[in-house]
Amino acid sequence: MEDLMQPIIRTGISYIVLLVFTYLYGKRMNSQLNYYSFALSVTVGSYIANMGFDTNLKFFPTLASFLTLIFIFFLSSIFSFKQRGFRKYLSGQPIIIIEKGEINEFNMRKAKYSIDDLKQQIREQGVFKIDQIETAILEVSGKLSIEKKEEYQPLLKKDKDLLSSEIPIELIFNGVIITKNLTSVYNKEWVMKQCKDRKIMAKDVRYGVVGRNGVFYVMN
Repeated sequence: MEDLMQPIIRTGISYIVLLVFTYLYGKRMNSQLNYYSFALSVTVGSYIANMGFDTNLKFFPTLASFLTLIFIFFLSSIFSFKQRGFRKYLSGQPIIIIEKGEINEFNMRKAKYSIDDLKQQIREQGVFKIDQIETAILEVSGKLSIEKKEEYQPLLKKDKDLLSSEIPIELIFNGVIITKNLTSVYNKEWVMKQCKDRKIMAKDVRYGVVGRNGVFYVMN
């Protein structure tokens, strides 16, 4: 019975220790996502497993060793927070893979990062041609952050409104407001105000159009 109770008690205590550690430092480790935090998470897992299941190891010395590791991690976290240079060596730093549309082969060799790795990671972000990328940075987590060239960036709604304002827009035809041509700038309220300023009704306008200069022209 004692052989059965010992691993049960050890596992319960180890689980509580793991919960406390995760509560205190879990968010910090997940947010950093670098080789240091990865190695630490593997080591923590090994300690918890040994404390819980390996009855050949004495529990309290193993626990003391685990707490020492956490204390060192806590001190290094504080020091790296205050000393940016130390954090660079502890956590690593991002590496520029593509700059101004050109692949930095030196940095790729330095990071042991192949062209196949690059193609795979840009495909995961919905980009299938390297020449569409302006800047690509390999983060310390191993993920690739990319910025597309201007001509390949998605068109935002504000950009669409700006483009639509640069060409004539028909807003009234035979007294009827053309709702499909309305925009966030030239909306129905704007059209009604323009008609009111001219002391006319929209139904009396045979043709109303916004010119390239943003001026509303009407024909009765």
